[in-house]
Amino acid sequence: MARRAAGGAPLSARAAAASPPPPRPPRRAPRPCPLLPPLLLLLGAARAGALEVQRRFPSPTPTNNFALDGAAGTVYLAAVNRLYQLSGANLSLEAEAAVGPVADSPLCHAPQLPQASCEHPRRLTDNYNKILQLDPGQGLVVACGSIYQGFCQLRRRGNISAVAVRFPPAAPPAEPVTVFPSMLNVAANHPNASTVGLVLPPAAGSGGSRLLVGATYTGYGSAFFPRNRSLEDHRFENTPEIAIRSLDARGDLAKLFTFDLNPSDDNILKIKQGAKEQHKLGFVRAFLHPPEPPPGAPSYAYLALNSEARAGDKESQARSLLARICLPRGAGGDAKKLTESYIQLGLQCAGGAGRGDLYSRLVSVFPARELLFAVFERPQGSPAARATPAALCAFRFADVQAAIRAARNACFVEPAPDVVAVLDSVVQGTGPACERKRNIQLQPEQLDCGAAHLQHPLSILQPLKATPVFRAPGLSSVAVASVSNYTVVFLGTVSGRLLKINLNESMQVVSRRAVTVAYGEPVHHVMQFDPADPGYLYLMTSHQMARVKVAACAVHTTCGDCVGAADAYCGWCALETRCTLQQDCANSSQRHFWTSASEGPSRCPTMTVLPAEIDVHQEYSGMILQISGSLPSLSGMEMACDYGNNIRTVARVPGPAFDHQIAYCNLLPRDQFPPFPPHQDHVIVEMSVRVNGRNIVRADFTIYNCSRVGQVYPHTACTSCLSAQWPCFWCAQQHACVSNQSRCEASPNPMNPQDCPQILPSALAPMPTGSSQSIPVHLANAAFQGAALECSFGPEEVFEAIWVNESTVHCNQVVLHTTQKSQVFPLSLQLKGQPARFLDSPDPMTVEVYNCAMGSPDCSQCLGREDLGHLCVWSDGCRLRGPLQPLPGTCPAPEIRTIEPLSGPLDGGTLLTIRGRNLGRRLSDVAHGVWVGSVACEPLANRYTVSEEIVCATGPAPGPFSDVVTVNASKEGKSRERFSYVLPLVQFLEPDKGPKAGGTRIIIHGSDLHVGSELQVLVNDTEPCTELVRTETSITCTVPEGALPAPVPVCVRFERRGCVRSNLTFQYMQNPVITAISPRRSPVSGGRTITVAGERFHMVQNVSMAVHHIGREPTLCKVLNSTLITCPSPGALSNASAPVDFFINGRAYADEAAVAEELLDPDEARRGSRFRLDYLPDPQFSTAKREKWIKHHPGEPLTLVIHKEQDSLGLESHEYRIKIGQVACDIQIVSDRVIHCSVNESLGTAEGQLPITIQVGNFNQTIATLQLGGSETAIIVSIVICSVLLLLSVVALFVFCTKSRRAERYWQKTLLQMEEMESQIREEIRKGFAELQTDMTDLTKELNRSQGIPFLEYKHFVTRTFFPKCSSLYEERYVLPSQTLNSQGSCPVQETHPLLGEWKIPESCRPNMEEGISLFSSLLNNKHFLIVFVHALEQQKDFAVRDRCSLASLLTIALHGKLEYYTGIMKELLVDLIDASAAKNPKLMLRRTESVVEKMLTNWMSICMYSCLRETVGEPFFLLLCAIKQQINKGSIDAITGKARYTLNEEWLLRENIEAKPRNLNVSFQGCGMDSLSVRAMDTDTLTQVKEKILEAFCKNVPYSQWPRAEDVDLEWFASSTQSYILRDLDDTSVVEDGRKKLNTLAHYKIPEGASLAMSLTDKKDNTLGRVKDLDTEKYFHLVLPTDELAEPKKSHRQSHRKKVLPEIYLTRLLSTKGTLQKFLDDLFKAILSIREDKPPLAVKYFFDFLEEQAEKRGISDPDTLHIWKTNSLPLRFWVNILKNPQFVFDIDKTDHIDACLSVIAQAFIDACSISDLQLGKDSPTNKLLYAKEIPEYRKIVQRYYKQIHDMTPLSEQEMNAHLAEESRKYQNEFNTNVAMAEIYKYAKRYRTQIMTALEANPTARRTQLQHKFEQVVALMEDNIYECYSEA
Repeated sequence: MARRAAGGAPLSARAAAASPPPPRPPRRAPRPCPLLPPLLLLLGAARAGALEVQRRFPSPTPTNNFALDGAAGTVYLAAVNRLYQLSGANLSLEAEAAVGPVADSPLCHAPQLPQASCEHPRRLTDNYNKILQLDPGQGLVVACGSIYQGFCQLRRRGNISAVAVRFPPAAPPAEPVTVFPSMLNVAANHPNASTVGLVLPPAAGSGGSRLLVGATYTGYGSAFFPRNRSLEDHRFENTPEIAIRSLDARGDLAKLFTFDLNPSDDNILKIKQGAKEQHKLGFVRAFLHPPEPPPGAPSYAYLALNSEARAGDKESQARSLLARICLPRGAGGDAKKLTESYIQLGLQCAGGAGRGDLYSRLVSVFPARELLFAVFERPQGSPAARATPAALCAFRFADVQAAIRAARNACFVEPAPDVVAVLDSVVQGTGPACERKRNIQLQPEQLDCGAAHLQHPLSILQPLKATPVFRAPGLSSVAVASVSNYTVVFLGTVSGRLLKINLNESMQVVSRRAVTVAYGEPVHHVMQFDPADPGYLYLMTSHQMARVKVAACAVHTTCGDCVGAADAYCGWCALETRCTLQQDCANSSQRHFWTSASEGPSRCPTMTVLPAEIDVHQEYSGMILQISGSLPSLSGMEMACDYGNNIRTVARVPGPAFDHQIAYCNLLPRDQFPPFPPHQDHVIVEMSVRVNGRNIVRADFTIYNCSRVGQVYPHTACTSCLSAQWPCFWCAQQHACVSNQSRCEASPNPMNPQDCPQILPSALAPMPTGSSQSIPVHLANAAFQGAALECSFGPEEVFEAIWVNESTVHCNQVVLHTTQKSQVFPLSLQLKGQPARFLDSPDPMTVEVYNCAMGSPDCSQCLGREDLGHLCVWSDGCRLRGPLQPLPGTCPAPEIRTIEPLSGPLDGGTLLTIRGRNLGRRLSDVAHGVWVGSVACEPLANRYTVSEEIVCATGPAPGPFSDVVTVNASKEGKSRERFSYVLPLVQFLEPDKGPKAGGTRIIIHGSDLHVGSELQVLVNDTEPCTELVRTETSITCTVPEGALPAPVPVCVRFERRGCVRSNLTFQYMQNPVITAISPRRSPVSGGRTITVAGERFHMVQNVSMAVHHIGREPTLCKVLNSTLITCPSPGALSNASAPVDFFINGRAYADEAAVAEELLDPDEARRGSRFRLDYLPDPQFSTAKREKWIKHHPGEPLTLVIHKEQDSLGLESHEYRIKIGQVACDIQIVSDRVIHCSVNESLGTAEGQLPITIQVGNFNQTIATLQLGGSETAIIVSIVICSVLLLLSVVALFVFCTKSRRAERYWQKTLLQMEEMESQIREEIRKGFAELQTDMTDLTKELNRSQGIPFLEYKHFVTRTFFPKCSSLYEERYVLPSQTLNSQGSCPVQETHPLLGEWKIPESCRPNMEEGISLFSSLLNNKHFLIVFVHALEQQKDFAVRDRCSLASLLTIALHGKLEYYTGIMKELLVDLIDASAAKNPKLMLRRTESVVEKMLTNWMSICMYSCLRETVGEPFFLLLCAIKQQINKGSIDAITGKARYTLNEEWLLRENIEAKPRNLNVSFQGCGMDSLSVRAMDTDTLTQVKEKILEAFCKNVPYSQWPRAEDVDLEWFASSTQSYILRDLDDTSVVEDGRKKLNTLAHYKIPEGASLAMSLTDKKDNTLGRVKDLDTEKYFHLVLPTDELAEPKKSHRQSHRKKVLPEIYLTRLLSTKGTLQKFLDDLFKAILSIREDKPPLAVKYFFDFLEEQAEKRGISDPDTLHIWKTNSLPLRFWVNILKNPQFVFDIDKTDHIDACLSVIAQAFIDACSISDLQLGKDSPTNKLLYAKEIPEYRKIVQRYYKQIHDMTPLSEQEMNAHLAEESRKYQNEFNTNVAMAEIYKYAKRYRTQIMTALEANPTARRTQLQHKFEQVVALMEDNIYECYSEA
């Protein structure tokens, strides 16, 4: 199956050609960053109307398969060489496993067969996944790949990185299992060969699952077999086409993956070797149907496959098959042999257009409840393959069942050879033909599943037929869901699109949408719905896994859009007024709450308002609302009418109703009516019904005002009033429009528009300017004769009107003026004295006024005005004709100035334009008077301009000639130019072919092609050739788009007459195709040469390249040949990835396959390119030493070394251009960071300075200036310098000679020392390097993670954290009691902190004090008191920081039971602190702990983060501590100074090369539960150090507080059976050096490897020495003599030389230790700065949100300030404290040395949280330099952590209070709050006066009389409180 591998890469040949995958690394791909998918995928969710890509996960290698675990919410993804486990909701990475590449050969057995050798070479081979199936019953994921002959692994469900069952089993202790090749060769072993798998439920009586496998044959003779001389084939015997294999991982592993599930049957179907060629099976999918049958009902396994066409046989076509295999029914059913029940039938998807409409190859299937949906494609190469290559068909499972029963009946009961046949090509078959079984009645089960005694396997000969439901190009996958009355089909395509079509009950397409998942990446043929939420669909493209929301309903904002979209998933949620999925709408299961698409838009809620029109002057009691459509009953709901602008009135519904509901609503108040728009007598108001806070339905009503009609229509006031759509009335007497007729006076008023008084327009003769005339005006319905009127000709022109009779008035003595040729004045009548009130003029009456002197420059124009009624005469210009002047005479002869064109074709029709003067007064003067010689030219009336221009159409001429043009208008005028009749000829065109997309510029050659007024070039007789340019011998134009690649005629037409006789043809060709562009990256300046590859570029005349969105101007490209084009990349506005468009011959290039696919979804058609260009920052260059001036002497060779900053552009050497001035510098070497170039020619010296410029594309950078030195000046300067140097040399030579002999002796001595020192340095560095390589491995092996973590209890954690140094109460008074050992040698931990014990006061004082403390407690629980109390104390100068810390911690303990109240107090105090900080420098807030609230915040964080500390951070932190201690102990440690060979802190580094050898000692000790152990020590260890290591080994699982101390035990060495010694640090044998005693070591006692020692508890403690590290260094030393430098002169040369080694060379040991501990440190930082999904840090989210809210309130927008606040509140306030003080968390011993190392780690953590750049140099402290390289990475983790916290769902106060209450409840009664209260009271007593003053000054405190309550507390407590305490 060459097109697709079912388990392999889903890249079809078609897709591969269309979109070549980007180059992938051949070896192990980089692990994708877990943060990448959410980061990329949240920012870029793709929407397309009805679909939304919610999440994506990119795979570095091609994807193969995926499986869903609905119960666990997990997605398993298999890609080439990789298995991924992703979280189902957001596709974030949970686990991954590398499964390739491996050394393999398809000709070799799997290496799991140790007995099988192979002489063929094994090569590194990629592993393509073939099967990925979930077996939930056994907790397995079955993963089979293409390597090792199709080998399978059983991996752990829930952790894909772990192998659950090793197969074949490993060596002993497991029982040896004999493994056969058939157990290993499960899947196809070729990337492109198909494999399908299906986990089947256990067979009857067996314990485990089974695996159904279908695999394409890849053995000898197949297209997949390696082409070589080998005939060795492992596939035929071991890998059948179809098999059922055992998958019982809990049973006998010897049967795993075997065929023989029943003792004697092989459950396989194998094609015979000779029949393989005719039966090449390609598998598409295996599935169960029904997937979960009811008890007793049958369930079948189906295989969808193709029987491929035979190569070379044109008549042969692929056959799509569906095979069925029976599974045992229920627990008691019998498992059948696979071939017994196997039966196959063809599936045929064909239209009605004959064989050419047959889709014969199966691509993808999806089983629905009753239907099987399948996508088919037409075989490649058939004629119509490009137009409609794929189709969707649906088959009924009932038809499949009926066909199978009928076939078995036709085989065994009534044989019919044309219906069914036995598959004789199968090895396990029974026989060649069907035969009638006599006297056998087939049972229904036998008809369904066959039987052993019946022929098998069977093949049904007649295919099951279906007609296409939907056709589209490039379909690759299908998934189907039934929703309401619709069937929703999802279809993937080979171009990475997902189509969604909705089918109604008759399988008609009612809507379709599309979304791009991954452009150019084919969608895999299997898509699955999320088992937990069917609202999501999982699909896979060639390099991505995607989770797609099946409907993006929210894009529809109205009910009509929502329901009208016909999307089965979407409906209108009426009361929420949004388009949603049904499950997202509240109460959607009840009627009328949710309107589905099937109900149609007519069911959308609508509303009618009564009355619909409201008079602005009338009062209305209310409005009636008629509401219809799908809405629940509104009775009883909170309702209002909403008019916008926050104006609402009460609404009510009288009773429950549906569909048609009535509501009543108050009209909005009159003073809130909206204003009327200008020029309008009404305003439309939108009103909505508001239910439960949402506007659910809206309608419009109108408010009108009749009195505005006269203002809006002043010239038709009465007519407009009576014809208005509102009930308006006209009052004639008041000349007003009213809505209430009673307001009119009694005079008769018109009732109809035609009854209105109005002007009857009449025609008036034009009047000359300045003349006086009386103008009659006729009236109709003039019921007010005698009223004073005025004639208005505009605002300034008003004249008296005189009544002539009842229907006529005269405008008396009207004089109007104009300075134009002619001007029209409007005439209207208005009531005198009331200028705004006009008589109606429905048809406006006008008067024309003319001015003869204007606009008539010649006689013809002047006299021609007579036709317009203008009485003008020509007399030295145009003047008004007087009453006595004669009629005008004739004008001069016509004067012709120009004619154009000057030539035309013989057929005539040329539009000849004649310009001049006196060319007639009117058209009739010249109608028959225009001639070209003897040929008439017909003037065109619509193009005639009096006197100035004639346009005429020439008549046909008998032959070519040339003559003048004459115009006769009573007199004759002739042109100076001659017009020629010619015969144009067309010869040929070039180019004669081009792409059918059009745009080709063609040139038509001929003669006299410039003639005539109009030219047309028509392609294919209809389409015009555009952009015409013509000369006498050529015509150039642009060819239009063609429909098909074919030759078409080209016609040249002059003057729209016939075609010029010729046989011109243009050949349309297939369009050019662009297949790839490279490189795909460009600097942002552009100009990089992009090579465009493709086909048929020889037809391209011009091509340009443009970039979407961010691109600057498009660039012009160059065609190199028919397959290559080069384009300079356009410049860009920013660094980003953007789509690229190409314009070929001026037409936008589009991939035809993509264009065809866009037609599927016209609503969503978008212009998108399949090519993208990544824009990166411009490269940056500098000279080698970053100097700006380079000196150079002319004539010398010049070589430049240029440094380049690291970038990802991947530039080649030819892309750089380097110039010095105008001279090119030849590039010789180019690497990632350095460019070498040289100049061979001499540089001119005319200019003293030349710029050095480097160019990449359009980017230019001048990196330095070359300074050329002058040769003459150089010579003079050289001579002077040489003279001075010569003189100095003579002097120096004399001095040198005198001193050389003295220096030579000293030199010899120094040389010797240098050589020895160099040797030592070399040795030390070599050792340091070796240690760095080995220590990490050793430490990881040695560190025992099994030991328990000695966490302190919560109460001890709290007391140690709250009271480290600042509590005056306990530090001096309470100390740990001296350790007393119990019988086991351990000491119990005692509760020593007073807050954990009883409140010790004498009984006599108890009643008063308890009452006082109780009252004081209630006061502290009063927010006003507590805040005033804290502020009052903080204002006291003697209230020190120590007191503030103490008070804060005591308050935390006292209020521990009410953490929500404590949090509120803390927030109020913090707001005050923020206000104070914001006024000064907000960045300094929370930097130190100088106030009560800052210590309260520290304590609050400690409480809230304790569970995170224990559950997440504790283990990595403890492992780091163990690792530090173990690493320190691996080398020598000076017992007195504490300095060690291995450390992180430079100050604690032992800068000596002390040779230390390990000693393994056998030690016995009767303590800590163990008798004897082997303990590792160093021979340089003192005896106390040895004891400590022994105690650590014996007591490692016991908390440190219960260990014996080293001074409490004795160590005895049994040197022999008779001799033993007590070993001590100091005894009589101790050595004395330089007056100091050296501590004894193992080496001192010469204790050998494996020595036996015994340790026992001592009865009497030897305190003579005390602690070793406290010994006087003047008397004792261990490894290093501290004052060696002072004693240096006294020592011998050899002794003194030991100190000459530079101590800095030992700093490499810091690196060694750092490298060893790096993994543990990384794990710790990641644990601190990561968020567990199951336990998110609620307190951190809550507090960070609080900080952001406070910053926003104060207008603090600087992100750095917020970062600093967050850092100061959590990492620096809590985590650094924990990192430096592990004894707060664990019961361990923190030595001074460990403390020093932790300081370095804490400093690294502080630097990681900082935002300021570290300015480090060679003089910086090593504590900062050590982790300088890691700090940037750690900073990214910190910023990511802060962003993850920011992106968490915000917490409400209720949620946080519930969380805090739970924390309080967990640890209630842990502390004695009375003790804390009593201590707080001491502060209250000390500052009693100040507190009282503060309380009296506070109004709230005064109102609630808090000062009196405080006095009561004092009165109760002061009853001898101090005497009571002293007694206690």
